Amino acid sequence: MGEIHPRYKWYLLALVMLTNMFISAIPAMAMSVLSKEISLDLHLTLAQVGVVWGIGSLPMIFTSLLAGAIGDRLGPKRVLVVGCLVMGLLGAARGLAQSFAAMTAIVFLAGAFSPFINTNGIKTCGMWFPPRQLGLANGGISMGMAFGFLIGSMLSATLLSPLLGGWRNVFILYGCVGAFFAIPWFFSHAAPHDHPSAGAARHISISQALRHVARVKNIWLLGLTLFGVGSCIQGLLGYLPLYLRNIGWQPLYADGAISAFHAISLLFTLPIALWSDRLGNRKRLLFIAAGLIALGTGLLSVASGVWIWGGVLIAGFVRDGFMAIFTTMVIETKGIGYTYAGTAWGFTMAISGIGNVIAPPLGNSLADYGPSVPFAFWAALAVFGIICLAWTKKEPLRSQNF
Repeated sequence: MGEIHPRYKWYLLALVMLTNMFISAIPAMAMSVLSKEISLDLHLTLAQVGVVWGIGSLPMIFTSLLAGAIGDRLGPKRVLVVGCLVMGLLGAARGLAQSFAAMTAIVFLAGAFSPFINTNGIKTCGMWFPPRQLGLANGGISMGMAFGFLIGSMLSATLLSPLLGGWRNVFILYGCVGAFFAIPWFFSHAAPHDHPSAGAARHISISQALRHVARVKNIWLLGLTLFGVGSCIQGLLGYLPLYLRNIGWQPLYADGAISAFHAISLLFTLPIALWSDRLGNRKRLLFIAAGLIALGTGLLSVASGVWIWGGVLIAGFVRDGFMAIFTTMVIETKGIGYTYAGTAWGFTMAISGIGNVIAPPLGNSLADYGPSVPFAFWAALAVFGIICLAWTKKEPLRSQNF
C-alpha cells in the first residue's frame, strides 16, 4: 500500500459526516416531521406514534455493545461497508410499511443496525486524529448530524413529500442514498500505518473488551448521563412537531421550530467543540450544555407564544455540542483510549438506549394530563443526567491509552 496523504483524515471525517447525515440524521427527522402524515395513513394513535419513534432504541440496548466491540476487533471499515448496505435497505423499507406492526418491525430492525454506523464512525476518527484534534473531529461529526437533522426537518415534509408523491417515496429515496455510501467505504484505507492501536484490539476478544469497559466506573456514570439527557432530547424531538400542530400552529411553522432547533445547534457545535479542546475541562462544559437542555425543555412545559421559540432555541443551541464533548470524554476516560473507544461508546449508547425506548411513549402518554406535561417529564430526565455527571471523576488522561 502506498503512502497515505496527511490530509486523508479530513476526507474520512467528511465521509463519516455524510454517512451519519444520510443514514441516521435525515431519516430520523423525516420520521418526526412526517409523523402526522404517517399516522393518518396508517391510522396511528398518539401513543403508537411514540412507540414507532422510540422502538428503534430498544435493540440498540444490546447491539450497541456488539457494534463497538466488533468494530474494535475487526476494524471499523468492514463494519461500515456492511452497515451502510443494510441500513440503506431498511431505510427504504419504511416506505413499504402498510400497518403499525410493519412499521414498528422495520424501525426496530433499523435501530438494531444503527449503532454499527455511528459507533464505528467515531472509532474511525479516533484512529486517524491525534488527541489535540479529537474535540474538533467529534465536533465535525456532531455538526454533520446537526446539518442532517436540519435538512431532514426542513425538506422531508414541506418539499420532498409533495414532490415525490408522499412520505413513502421520501424514505425510499433516503434509503437508496444511504446504501450508496458502502462504495466509498469499501475503497477507503482501513487505518493509518503507524497507528498504535490499529491492530492491538484484534488480539482482544469481544467478551474481554466488554469486561474491561464494564469495570470502568466513569463509563457507567457517563452512560447514565446520556440516559437522562439523551432521553430528554429524543422525547422532545419526536413530540414537538405534533404538539405544535395540535395547539394550532401551521405545519410550516411547526416544522420550522424543529428546523430552528437544529440550525442553531449546527452553528454552535464546532465553536463548543473547539472551546472544549482549549479549555481543558470538558466536564464543566458538559454541565452547562446539559443544564441548558433541561432548562429549554422545561420552559416548553409552561411557555406559550413567542416563549416557545425561546425554549426551542435554548435547548437546541447546545444539543450537538453536548454530544461532541460527551463523545470525546468517553474516549479520553482513563483506561479507554482508542483501543476500547468503540466498545466504550457502544456501552454508553446501550445504557442511553433504555431511556430512548421508554421516554417517547411514556412522555406522550402524559399528554392526557395536558399537552405540555410531557416536556416537564423529559426535563426531569435531563436533570437526572446532570446528577449522574456530577458523580464522574475528572481523571488525567494517560497517553498510553492512545
